[in-house]
Amino acid sequence: MRLQACIALLLYVSACATSAPGPEDSVDWEPGYANLQRAAALPWTDGGGCVVQEASRPWPVLAERCYHALDHDRVEFHDLTGRCSVASAAAATVGFGLCVFMAPEIAVGAVVVTGVVVAGYLLKEALHTYELRRGRPETRPVTVPRPVPVTKTAPPKPSPGQKSKPDPKGPDFPPVGPTEVAERERRRRCEPIPVPHEGKDAAHDRCADQFPPNRYPGMDVLVDGVSFDALQVGVPVLWEIKTHRFDTYPDYIQNREIEKELEQLHKERDAALACRYRFVVGVSTQAHKDALLAVDPSLIVVVTGCKR
Repeated sequence: MRLQACIALLLYVSACATSAPGPEDSVDWEPGYANLQRAAALPWTDGGGCVVQEASRPWPVLAERCYHALDHDRVEFHDLTGRCSVASAAAATVGFGLCVFMAPEIAVGAVVVTGVVVAGYLLKEALHTYELRRGRPETRPVTVPRPVPVTKTAPPKPSPGQKSKPDPKGPDFPPVGPTEVAERERRRRCEPIPVPHEGKDAAHDRCADQFPPNRYPGMDVLVDGVSFDALQVGVPVLWEIKTHRFDTYPDYIQNREIEKELEQLHKERDAALACRYRFVVGVSTQAHKDALLAVDPSLIVVVTGCKR
């Protein structure tokens, strides 16, 4: 209870210290971006995975949940404000270092890091994703210019015996639209968005995180509205993972399962290719791979060996 009270107090201080944006300021619709920027200056033992997963929460909550992942051998805490002195209730409840770390606004010199900090790959990818999303143009009222009335001059009357010429026709093909807008829209749709794993299947999720390996452990990835089990680290490859015991099914059930899987896999592959990703299917056994390729040899199928 005392820990919850301390966090509540820090959240209240954070809310009071933040001024409302003025009418000319752009609203930060991704509050997790500020947390990721702050975390990128600190050393983490997990590549920033915990921070990425908790980025949308207020900093005091993120700090309390991810404090264990800090590289404590490279970090020193200094209570410059006196709020976390040894005698204070906050420090007694959560510990001196965590109390300093949870402050909504960390004062300069409060957290000292030894050596050069290189942001983990998970943090880099999450920051890149947020920066792409923040780069979308804000929706603002558009001022529509009023049309200026134009007085048309009456065409001259043809002289007697003179034939009127037909009006010249324009090209019979539609005007070419702005390709820049279309490309920007495609990039917006194709940004990978991490979301929690859908299936709630521990064995499946562990395989999806470890085998490709997943750029966002613990997360699925949405691309163009389609959910994928993993986005592979370092390369633009989206994965669908299958870990069920296909070999144990009767022949009839195997055939129905392949039909159902192919419908899903084709939908996912189309979305991946449209966004310029490669698409790979991971299955646990060679028999499952053979069954898929027998129906659709164009699929890329890999045997993961993941166990149930």
